Amino acid sequence: MNDEQYLLHCRTLLAEFSRTFVTRTAVLPADHPLRELALGFAELDEQTAADLYTLGPELVSRLFDTILILHQRFRGSTVWFLGGDCLHYMADEEILQYQQLEDLRVKAASSGTAFNFNDARAKLLNLQ
Repeated sequence: MNDEQYLLHCRTLLAEFSRTFVTRTAVLPADHPLRELALGFAELDEQTAADLYTLGPELVSRLFDTILILHQRFRGSTVWFLGGDCLHYMADEEILQYQQLEDLRVKAASSGTAFNFNDARAKLLNLQ
């Protein structure tokens, strides 16, 4: 999985989360903070990769600071992908696991080897 494929993988995870979030908040008034936050995540889908790193962490911080229950719905790989301040919401053990996955992904990309992020994560966590 090269950098472009990894970006696509993470953008797909963000899009899945935002679609669910927007759907679940659609019944709220347009000016409700939770609905505005959901729409902010939906707008990430239209941003450039560089803007993801600027806008994404701010949205994640708002999400986790206000609605902790949604933390379980927001994938750790997306938090890792956005990096920066988002990493404060990950346990040290989880950060180490994602660093190992990142090292494996970069190694595979540099050697031209196929890399499946989900399979590698399951193997690392002994889920297979």
